[in-house]
Amino acid sequence: MEQTKKLDMTKGNIDAQLLSFFFPILLGTFFQQLYNTADAVIVGQNVGKLGLAAVGGTTGTLINLFIGIFVGLSSGFSVIISQHFGAKNNRLVSECVHTSIMFSLIVGIIVSIFGAVFSKIMLLYMNVPENIMPMAIPYLQIYFLGLAPNLIYNMGAGLLRAVGDSKTPLIFLIISCFINIILDIILIRFLGMGVVGAAIATVTSQTVSAILVITVLSKREDALKLYIKRLHINFPELGKMISIGTAAGMQSAMYTIANILIQASINTLGTDTIAAFTAYGKIDTLFWMTIQSLGISVTTFTGQNFGYGNKDRVKKGIIHGMVLAIIITAIVIILLKLFGRTIYTLFTNDTSVLDIGTAMLNFMVFAFPAYITIEVFSGSLRGIGDSWIPMIITASGVCILRIAWVIIMVPRYPNIFTILWAYPLSWITTSILFIIYMFGLSKMKFWLKANIY
Repeated sequence: MEQTKKLDMTKGNIDAQLLSFFFPILLGTFFQQLYNTADAVIVGQNVGKLGLAAVGGTTGTLINLFIGIFVGLSSGFSVIISQHFGAKNNRLVSECVHTSIMFSLIVGIIVSIFGAVFSKIMLLYMNVPENIMPMAIPYLQIYFLGLAPNLIYNMGAGLLRAVGDSKTPLIFLIISCFINIILDIILIRFLGMGVVGAAIATVTSQTVSAILVITVLSKREDALKLYIKRLHINFPELGKMISIGTAAGMQSAMYTIANILIQASINTLGTDTIAAFTAYGKIDTLFWMTIQSLGISVTTFTGQNFGYGNKDRVKKGIIHGMVLAIIITAIVIILLKLFGRTIYTLFTNDTSVLDIGTAMLNFMVFAFPAYITIEVFSGSLRGIGDSWIPMIITASGVCILRIAWVIIMVPRYPNIFTILWAYPLSWITTSILFIIYMFGLSKMKFWLKANIY
């Protein structure tokens, strides 16, 4: 039956399984990104570059900080569930499902209240220009108040993906994305509600996606079936899931904190640069959503096969994942290089913003390959439960280096390209550290060195 659809990755063609799992996640990530992208496009065309700067850039970075931490935590939940699923332990799968949803509800309420109360203070600390603040504050506050459904959806989608069902979350995202776009047009263009309308549209659509995922989980006929009355916290399983997920959550938080400093530096360069960087952040999502979708596929593949005890298949999955990542990244670079400026015109027709944004994009696209190793290696390590060392590597190579660069170099050479250099330098450094760890120190070093064919 459809509601019990799942994918057993412990046998069969590796490339076919990775891709069949990857594409629904990619499309799902695409539609999830369309939430804020639709806001940015419609606001930019109807409110102007001040509105564009308000709904992206700073507010987007702050939102990503909280959501990223939670999604990182939920990755630990998915790993444990995929391992239990691979080991055919239905009882523990069910325990983890109810614990996960209850945890999402509690965290969602707490973060919503905190974010709404401290929105203005956070924006002030990020050097947001005064002419943007009247739009940024209400947008951020409304977004935070509706954050709980977003967290519940992300957790529910992670549960489905842990057992190989990446198509159901995709369907829900498509539905909620179109709701968001329709509401954006109605509230912003026809009712003139500006950024407030964009926030309301996004929260409403996310609430729909949360309701859909809870409904489907409740109607399943397997270990993933959700009983609302049985929601509880299984603390031993929660401890295992958080143990893995905390590292990923901290990694995401450190990424975002480093990006907050970068955003704060960009905020000192004027509205045109802020607007250009906001649009760039939506455009380069084409790369991030593809490479991270592949990373999720590798994590799930690794988790199931590790739980099943098939180490040979785990290492084959890593190699196949790297090859696919290289091909995918090459395609994305070509597309963005050829059509980057044209895509920018979806957000704004301001010549100054277009010139700055196109220069950013042309600089960054050729740095993307430096990130491939980070995503595939860290995803495979999380799949076998090794998450703390990858977090430390990422903290050292990406976050600390990026923060040091912004603090030391940007004040001396205050321009956009000095800021952007923080990305490729940190990616190259972190990739080298991951290669050293994978082949020299991790528990998979002997697997990877062995002749697998």
